[in-house]
Amino acid sequence: MYLWLTLAFLFFVGSVLGWVLELLFRNLTHRQEKLVNPGFCTGPYLPIYGFGLCTLYLLAGLERYNFIQDPFWNGAVLFAAMAVCMTLIEYIAGVFMLKYLKVRLWDYSGMKGNIQGIICPVFSLAWAVLGAVYYFLIHPHILEGLEWLSRNLAFSFFIGVFFGVFIIDVAHSAQLVARMKAFAEENDVIVKVEALKQQIRASWERSSAKYQFFRPYRSERPLSEHLREMQEVLEKRIRKK
Repeated sequence: MYLWLTLAFLFFVGSVLGWVLELLFRNLTHRQEKLVNPGFCTGPYLPIYGFGLCTLYLLAGLERYNFIQDPFWNGAVLFAAMAVCMTLIEYIAGVFMLKYLKVRLWDYSGMKGNIQGIICPVFSLAWAVLGAVYYFLIHPHILEGLEWLSRNLAFSFFIGVFFGVFIIDVAHSAQLVARMKAFAEENDVIVKVEALKQQIRASWERSSAKYQFFRPYRSERPLSEHLREMQEVLEKRIRKK
């Protein structure tokens, strides 16, 4: 029971911190003039990072078994395993969204060595670095946090509230995905979520209306209209190339 509570706590922390990390990363690398909610859900969390943090925690716990006696190689194998597992999580999530839901959440097509635009060597290396950062700088504090949690189980109430809100948010997002999937299958296309969010934001700005950061898909127009407009813009870009 305590293990599940631990993983629930880590999923909560990882999802929220991952959302913040992704927001800062996109702002720094894409030089966006205005920030766009990096998540697919409404709230400030990215589930893939939640699963990732749970995975890193479980892998870091394997070190105590000393499968390899040499500390250097033991650490090297551990970080490699973290990179492989995080890449697998990213690939499985990307393939599921792309193949079954016809939605592309991210696109590495322009990166060297990419596979289906879902994973690439550069980001696999980034996962390895992130794993090392987690192990040396974050994991000790995670252990302290879990020790605190064991002494303050009342905090589990707030974790329960988080999951309650999260489940409602996911259910709402699932309805949006169903509409995107229907459009994608009807028009034989893949919906690029980031392009769609940018298009909806531009639509709000053209009408001089207030854009809601935490509701990136909210619009006074039907979602299908935004999808068609987004697809037309993408097709024009392809023809220009």
